[in-house]
Amino acid sequence: MRSPESMDADFDTVLHGGEVFVGQGLARCDIGIRAGRIAALAERIAGGRTRFDAAGRWVLPGGVDAHCHIDQPPNPGSAARGAQMADDFASGSRSAAFGGTTTILPFAPQFKGQSLRAAVAAYHARAEGRSHVDYGFHLIVSDPTQEVLAQELPALAAEGYTSVKIYLTYEALRLSDLQVLEVLDAARQCGTLTMVHAENLDCILWLTERLERQGRTAPRYHADSRPMLVEREATFRAVALAELAEAPLLIVHVSGREAIEVIAGARARGLPIVAETCPQYLFLGSEDLHAEDGAKCMCSPPPRARENAPFVWRGLQSGALSLVSSDHAPYRFDESGKLKYGPKASFRFIANGIPGLETRLPLLFSEGVMAGRLTLAEFVELCCTAPARLYGLLPRKGQIAVGADADLALWDPQRRTVIDNALLHHNVDYTPYAGMAVTGWPTHVWLRGELVCADGELRGRPGQGRFLRRGRHGIPLRAAP
Repeated sequence: MRSPESMDADFDTVLHGGEVFVGQGLARCDIGIRAGRIAALAERIAGGRTRFDAAGRWVLPGGVDAHCHIDQPPNPGSAARGAQMADDFASGSRSAAFGGTTTILPFAPQFKGQSLRAAVAAYHARAEGRSHVDYGFHLIVSDPTQEVLAQELPALAAEGYTSVKIYLTYEALRLSDLQVLEVLDAARQCGTLTMVHAENLDCILWLTERLERQGRTAPRYHADSRPMLVEREATFRAVALAELAEAPLLIVHVSGREAIEVIAGARARGLPIVAETCPQYLFLGSEDLHAEDGAKCMCSPPPRARENAPFVWRGLQSGALSLVSSDHAPYRFDESGKLKYGPKASFRFIANGIPGLETRLPLLFSEGVMAGRLTLAEFVELCCTAPARLYGLLPRKGQIAVGADADLALWDPQRRTVIDNALLHHNVDYTPYAGMAVTGWPTHVWLRGELVCADGELRGRPGQGRFLRRGRHGIPLRAAP
């Protein structure tokens, strides 16, 4: 635990008296911070220009939310075109910080006919000088031209954009199997990780049109248009295409038992397949779509029936699911967002997505760690270390270690909170988790040694967060079963 530096050395900040997550568990440990990085870990550290008493609380790594949508421009070809996201980088990153997250990875979307380089430049303009936490970009490829794959993708990978998302659903974004293979192959060659949204578009369209002919257009029927079979088939196909291309693959927002079984089978065969899930598949159910305001819980894939949640927990416990992200998609419940086409619009015209940046860690901490479903080490791995490793941010992010950025979250493990939207810091007018009681909440958060928020008070400033150039992904070409 003792760093190679002298404990008599001065530090910008010393956190003392807390229980710190180091290695695989908590230890009574002081943290010495210098120039934004952890410079020393020891049982007792003297000095420090600023000293902070962490007694009685847990010090965990700042969270890494590897899948969130912030100020993403609406796709002109989408069914819900015109719906605007409520969070820009200032409000979205502020919400992340108050929830214990210090690194976010949102998406720079390429639309049909657009240069990938131009998409990245446009997204930088939205982010510059606004973020309270550090951030990187995933690329979204919807038009994989030869120029994009042979020139732009390798050049952007060399500049630290080392992940690309593709879709098997949404008419404006869906790639053919041939295009998927071409992206997988190009990404593999330049060390870029391919992420996939795995739902079968043609099945969804067939089911949607049949439901609409029957007059079944309320939000509850969104789940009927996207049953688990639709996700299972697309997951199986994505795994097969990745195997053919000999490329690593990360399957995002896995919702249900059937897809998890496909993923577990692929990993058991040693394929480099990794998968993520999200809180909505642990804490929401398809039953929530039946409410009068059921559109508030609409996302894709949809929340499954309540009896599905234990399978997702088991996927996290077994390693079939490797990380938990929020998939934060902040649409307000008004005419700017969810109700763009009116309160009676068919579910196909309601913007997909729910807010969750600030609640991701407290929900999983409470019902995972405090309820005994996850160890603290598993929680940190799923929410901090694994996303940092998978997306090329280790050893700088996702852990408490000498040399790492001093991204720290101080948790009160016994704090009891009933989630209410008035307590949150996003720019969305609701949370789907309202009324849920959680045990444990982050009270103070540091980004590179600077205090961002403390006891509900914002201490940081827009622009404090920096853009992160990321390294190669952390998935071996043959994954261990």
